[in-house]
Amino acid sequence: MKAFFGVFLIVAGLMAMGGSANDCDGACMEQANDLPTMLMVAFIGLTMFVTGAIIALSTMNEER
Repeated sequence: MKAFFGVFLIVAGLMAMGGSANDCDGACMEQANDLPTMLMVAFIGLTMFVTGAIIALSTMNEER
C-alpha cells in the first residue's frame, strides 16, 4: 500500500509540475496562471514528487 501511495504521489507531482502554467499555447492568455501561482503549483508538485520518491524507495528497501 505504501508503494502504491508513493507511485501515486510521483505521478500526481509530475502532472502538477507539467500543468503548472495552465498554458493553452497563447490562445487564451487571460486564463493562464500568473507567475506566483505557477511557481506555487510547481513547488507543490516538486514536493509531492520528492515525497513519493522517498516513500517508494524506502518501500523497495524494506522488501529486500
